[in-house]
Amino acid sequence: MSRSIADLIEDRFGIAADAGRDRPAQGALADILTRRVHRSFRPDPVPPEVLEIVLAAALSAPSKSDLQQVAIVHVKDEANQARIASLIPSLPWIAGAPVLLVFCGDNRRVRRIAELRGKPFPNDNLDQFMNAAVDAGLVLATFVLAAQALGLGCCPISVIRDHCAEVSRLLALPPGVFPVAGLAAGYPANPGRISMRLPMALTVHTDRYDDAALEREIDAYDARRAAREPTAPDKQRHAGRYGRLDFYGWSEDKARQYSVPQRADFGAFIRGHGFSLS
Repeated sequence: MSRSIADLIEDRFGIAADAGRDRPAQGALADILTRRVHRSFRPDPVPPEVLEIVLAAALSAPSKSDLQQVAIVHVKDEANQARIASLIPSLPWIAGAPVLLVFCGDNRRVRRIAELRGKPFPNDNLDQFMNAAVDAGLVLATFVLAAQALGLGCCPISVIRDHCAEVSRLLALPPGVFPVAGLAAGYPANPGRISMRLPMALTVHTDRYDDAALEREIDAYDARRAAREPTAPDKQRHAGRYGRLDFYGWSEDKARQYSVPQRADFGAFIRGHGFSLS
């Protein structure tokens, strides 16, 4: 019996689904539901034409007020790619990725356009930063889906923001242009796996936000995810501080992850890089 969209939803969430039971598991919906992260790539280079097509598709993403506040830096220089990889030793696969891109929010362009057209720019505020960051995120997400359509695998690299100043220096990012995330791409060396998502009971709300069932839903999600993707004892975060648990769920991992400061200097970097954030 052929698989349906409902089967793919069950794969993604680990919960029985009726929606899409009469729809075959094919087409754009199937591509989205089966998307997976790839961190291991074949050595084959990505042809320039393929990359250009994916970039064109990515830049077709929605944009706030058609401002198109995104810049993409293709890190082709091997020394720069090696330098970025050295900043993030926990992700050694960055060094060998066939394609390394850095997606940036770009508020500089619209400011320069205002100058070119002799208009004031009284909008130096937090919303400008938000608009540029969201535009970059939408383009990155669209790149991932377009890449998959041409047989490529991708992995976004948010940890690049741990090194904003150095990355900005390497890539000559001027004030008003800031790194949102890196992205490695190439032809996958293995099929990868589907990462289970939180239940829609927690992430989709009707009329009003309601997380009254959070504890119950998180406990159930932890159990489902651990059954499919158990965490090895040596992969438990900050074990020296919190010890090792017999049951280590997703929520324990995320609580530990954010129990220590991360990117505490990001706000200072952004303020010093052309944004007032007022």
